[in-house]
Amino acid sequence: MTMTASARPHDFFVTGTDTEIGKTLCSSALLHALAQQSLRSLGLKPIASGAELRDGIWHNDDVDSLITASSVQAERSLVCPYLMQTPAAPHIVARNEHVTISLPQIVANYQQATTLSDAVIVEGVGGFCVPLNDDCDTADMAQQLALPVILVVGLRLGCISHTLLTAEAIRSRGLRIAGWIANTVNPDMLYLQDNVAALEQRLGAPLLGQIPRLTGSATEQVAAAAACLDLTILK
Repeated sequence: MTMTASARPHDFFVTGTDTEIGKTLCSSALLHALAQQSLRSLGLKPIASGAELRDGIWHNDDVDSLITASSVQAERSLVCPYLMQTPAAPHIVARNEHVTISLPQIVANYQQATTLSDAVIVEGVGGFCVPLNDDCDTADMAQQLALPVILVVGLRLGCISHTLLTAEAIRSRGLRIAGWIANTVNPDMLYLQDNVAALEQRLGAPLLGQIPRLTGSATEQVAAAAACLDLTILK
């Protein structure tokens, strides 16, 4: 049985085929595009590894990007309840920094976010099956949230297999892939468009847009990425 979200049509869980393939850019672009539809948008990244102290506040670039792209402002502890200092695998960092990641707390944060906004984008950490502790992983988190999934595909060598395996893992948890985004990680990739076409044929989910390699400030990149997306095909 496929799990679906509540009656809210604009809430999604964003995952990717790997780490460093543009989940945050795409999540921020989604928030930007939703705000342009006059929707109160709010991004959450429940777990983030890698932070630096600035002016007495711990900052993570991904979390900061989501906060900037959101049209609703919320407490940092709501946006990211588990912000850890070391940029490494979450379950290792959580153990070393004595952090206990709680899926019920993450679900509670999402539910609170729904009271503040019309649209919530929840960004995962790493790929779809990254361990969070000895008992659960990001797939469990997605399953507990029960949101439709937007899959970010990093366009580089090997992406077809990575994408199809990730899609299989998502669906095995009873989750629906609402759409996917092709993000250009390697602009020099051979047969890039042929790879996109192969995924369109095999993935069984709509392509929301293809993002080229972008330049400019972070804000300019988010706006440019948002312009590449067609959210009218999301269901």
